[in-house]
Amino acid sequence: MLEVAGGNGFVWSMDRYVMNADFARVNPKTWKYNLQKGWEWDVDRFGINFIGHPYSGTVSFNAGRANGYNYLQSASFAVAGSLMWEYFLENTRPSYNDIINTPVNGAFIGEILYRLSSNILDDRTTGVDRVSRELLAGLIDPMRGFNRIIQGKMFRRTNKEVYQKEPLNISLYAGIHKINDGRNLIREKGTTSEMLNVQFDYGNPFENRSRKPFGFFKMRVEFDFGIGRKILSNATGYGILIGKNKIYKKHSILFGLFQYSDYWDNKTFELGAIGFGGGLFSKIPLSKKSDLYTNVHVAAMPFAGNSTRFGPDTSQVRDYNFGDGIEGKFESTINISHYATASLIYYYYFIHTYVGLPGNNFIGILKPRVTVHLYKDLSIGFEHFVYYNDRYLKNSEAIHSVRTEQKIFLLLYLEDKQRRGHYN
Repeated sequence: MLEVAGGNGFVWSMDRYVMNADFARVNPKTWKYNLQKGWEWDVDRFGINFIGHPYSGTVSFNAGRANGYNYLQSASFAVAGSLMWEYFLENTRPSYNDIINTPVNGAFIGEILYRLSSNILDDRTTGVDRVSRELLAGLIDPMRGFNRIIQGKMFRRTNKEVYQKEPLNISLYAGIHKINDGRNLIREKGTTSEMLNVQFDYGNPFENRSRKPFGFFKMRVEFDFGIGRKILSNATGYGILIGKNKIYKKHSILFGLFQYSDYWDNKTFELGAIGFGGGLFSKIPLSKKSDLYTNVHVAAMPFAGNSTRFGPDTSQVRDYNFGDGIEGKFESTINISHYATASLIYYYYFIHTYVGLPGNNFIGILKPRVTVHLYKDLSIGFEHFVYYNDRYLKNSEAIHSVRTEQKIFLLLYLEDKQRRGHYN
């Protein structure tokens, strides 16, 4: 576990001596206090708990991955690193939510970053190509980049491919994002911002092969600019843990166990969740150049957080509940040759509060979207977004809220044609 200590030590040094963070001022007295007082649910704001801590978990996780351990083995590094941090590298009491979120979502994010960096690295290259690959891979997975320097792998030459690579398709969306104050598309006032969305589709779900953790995953990350301090508005994805492929005539199917990660933090609401459950992917050819892709998911959520306020959020402390529940997801896309696509995405969350305002929350997110091909890999698209939340709180009146959003964007689709498989 020396790699874990080294990684956490580097992060702590940055917090203590570069950021001059109060929480990083630790000594034997703070260690004793933490050990004696024990655990609590902390009051950090949403982005810290559901993005900041999980990202720190990737440091410990990728310390293991960069030293040859597999996904499950490296997850133990994330647990050990989180425990070390909670007790000895901050002067606040260890928190229950961090020991859940940091290693679990840390492993999720860490494995995705590790695999993305593997698709970039190539020890057969030299010169500018090699330097560019090493720098980009190091930016994506800093812990791996650091290990490559001290292990001498950054300068190693080979005559064959040494990294596991899977088909990787990248979709870049950029455009205008309008958030309405209510549900009416025409009459409602709202705010307008610029959005950038990046989607990674890694692996081919319809290739008949043995399935290992994260050999297939999808990750979407969206940024909003111009509507306040919240820039990362959502990051959602799933990765396969185990699975099986089946083919029935022309109908291809993948079913398996998946890990899910959900993060929504925008003007309207906050929602974060960890999920584990079953997913089914289906591909049906409609013609020689058109296909129908559908996937359905149902998962248990052992840990989730969702906002307690209605409308804009400017709080710097915890204004959200912790809970558990169930989530469901449905995604369907029709490719109409190379001319257009039509998609329907629906997320549903049931969250029962166990820390915070007691009650139940029913949250739905609906996203119909169309894109029309313009030129080569460039398309133009429109997406309508509907968010609704029904809150049934103990000893309080029920709350029903609805918000709508619209996006007009240009889509650049970068398809990996060098490796096996294809999936939209």
